[in-house]
Amino acid sequence: MPVLQANTPQAQRSVYNAGMGYRLSKIYTRTGDAGTTGLGDGSRTAKDSARITALGDVDETNSLIGVILCEELPAEVRELFIGIQHDLFDLGGELSIPGASLLKATQPARLEAAIDRFNAELDPLKEFILPGGVRAAALIHLARTVCRRAERTLVALAAGEPISESGRQYLNRLSDLLFVLGRWVNKTSGQGDVLWQKGKNA
Repeated sequence: MPVLQANTPQAQRSVYNAGMGYRLSKIYTRTGDAGTTGLGDGSRTAKDSARITALGDVDETNSLIGVILCEELPAEVRELFIGIQHDLFDLGGELSIPGASLLKATQPARLEAAIDRFNAELDPLKEFILPGGVRAAALIHLARTVCRRAERTLVALAAGEPISESGRQYLNRLSDLLFVLGRWVNKTSGQGDVLWQKGKNA
């Protein structure tokens, strides 16, 4: 078995196939020095290709959720974010294998249920809000914006290559959930929404 760089798409593919039956011990391989990276099907693509851009944006979203998990959060929200991290890694594995479909329809559906659950505790939104409030909510809003970017890059990739419907749905639902959770965390902390004031500095 070839030695794989620990955080490459090819490594993700092998992890899925082998069930972590081995350890990724080599961190650098020098195979990407020419500006390409390996995909799970053994092919290589440019590091700035649409597929790798989408994969990177999904990874960045996941990393920001890792930062959010450093905050004090209600147990229910913490468990939800941990599950989302696993889902995003599934999506990353899917993107590393052209034509693969790893996310199941139940995964975006679970996000829809969470949106309904947390949104039911919020007041109807009558004004635009600013990203901010308590630190955890501000970080959730930051993750939302990065997730939206990931969704855009995934849509761009899907214009030229097949992408699973569940993958596209997942990022869309996740950004919606992050918006709701940002509001919910502010409300439960006593901060409330930070409302946009039109023309405040005009």
